[in-house]
Amino acid sequence: MAAAQQAVGLTGEVHVLLADDPTLKRLNKTFRGKNKATDVLSFPAGPSTVFFSEPDAPELVGDLAVSLETAARQAQHFGHSLGDEVRILLLHGLLHLAGFDHETDSGEMAAREAELRKKLGLPASLIARASEPVPISTHRKPSAVRRARA
Repeated sequence: MAAAQQAVGLTGEVHVLLADDPTLKRLNKTFRGKNKATDVLSFPAGPSTVFFSEPDAPELVGDLAVSLETAARQAQHFGHSLGDEVRILLLHGLLHLAGFDHETDSGEMAAREAELRKKLGLPASLIARASEPVPISTHRKPSAVRRARA
């Protein structure tokens, strides 16, 4: 993931949750109002506070959540490994953390994702294959609402 994060141009810490469909469904409903599972969600970090950051800790860029169940189905459908699918989803999520949004742009995110996919040696990008028969959810950044960190 470090190579993808560097390629996207994000410096700082990104937390990744690898979970199941029910967890992604719950997060999707809570943060986006969509009562369905999805493959990847991105949660950009809000302004840091002294309560959640340590003086020498790297800046938090945000969090990504990936459904391994959905990723496994998509990997099988598209004929590549689960590892490759997870890397595709992480790249997609990192682009969202960097401020891209394929739901509102004019193809900039799709072009950047395709360029980085080639650079990183990954199979077809998430946006490019959205017309394929496997239902792939949209991935809009949720609002700045952040879950509390314990």
